[in-house]
Amino acid sequence: MSIHLPGRVGFGTAPLGNMYRAIPEQEALATVHAAWDQGIRYFDVAPLYGAGLAERRLGEALQHYPRDAYVLSTKVGRRLLDETEDAASRDLGEKGGLFEHGLPNKIVYDYSADGTLRAIEESLKRLKTDRLDIVWIHDPAKDFHGENWRAVFHQAMSGAATALTRLREEGVIKGWGLGVNRVEPCVMALQQADPDGFVLAGRYTLLDHDEALASLMAAAEARGARIVVGGPYNSGILAGGAHYEYQKAGTDVLHRVGRLQQVGAQFGVDIRAAALQFPLAHPAVAGVIPGASQPGRIAENLALAKVAIPPAFWSALREHGLVSPHAPLPTD
Repeated sequence: MSIHLPGRVGFGTAPLGNMYRAIPEQEALATVHAAWDQGIRYFDVAPLYGAGLAERRLGEALQHYPRDAYVLSTKVGRRLLDETEDAASRDLGEKGGLFEHGLPNKIVYDYSADGTLRAIEESLKRLKTDRLDIVWIHDPAKDFHGENWRAVFHQAMSGAATALTRLREEGVIKGWGLGVNRVEPCVMALQQADPDGFVLAGRYTLLDHDEALASLMAAAEARGARIVVGGPYNSGILAGGAHYEYQKAGTDVLHRVGRLQQVGAQFGVDIRAAALQFPLAHPAVAGVIPGASQPGRIAENLALAKVAIPPAFWSALREHGLVSPHAPLPTD
């Protein structure tokens, strides 16, 4: 199978897990309802997002809509325990205290086949639904597992990937893949297994796409594996925020963003619009899933994805070396 999404813009729900800040319950639910009202029908979530908080909130909102009317994906590789831990000091590798405002349930890694099936059952309960469409194996990569990540990846392929392949063959799910912030695990998964696609966060964006172009995008397209681009604003830095890779942006990143903004100003282009439209030009990309934690952001994102951008802007980015000459552009 392959990944087919109902629309080019979906909803990445990490902010619903109180990423960066504590979001009031009603604001979170209103954001999901706003997404629905604006026509969004693909929702991506994970147990990691607030230690189950995003799944619970998404399930609470989506239970009011017909299950056949939307596509739902979550992730496996982490399980939530009833025992608690200090969310602020939770070990998230390079991601620090990303969900320090989330629930206190202890999070443990489990990439085994049995752990995968249990994780799916637990997610279904939190999401208040009877089925998932897509399941992503979450973060079997260096940014969370350090130098031991290849061994973890092997566990994920022999355990979770095997279980998910069986579920796909049985028709329980429509597809599976990896949900990661790194390119290399995706390349390795294509070599070692039969994934249907990937959620690739922050690595095929206006700001950062060279590695993905060099090693992944063509290979994925050839295999029919589709890329769902997560984090198209690179943790917010392309949307006027201060974060890149979930941390405060460094000088080099700020300089590059400044250059993008200068070209945008020259042509009257909102860089947020360019950030959403750039990845969608690649034929391997199924869609983008910007996050939102306020209802008004939903309509804003959808409008930005459709706004007209003059071809001269894209040409200028190429001329200034701000996009790869190998990257397909909306004008190509």
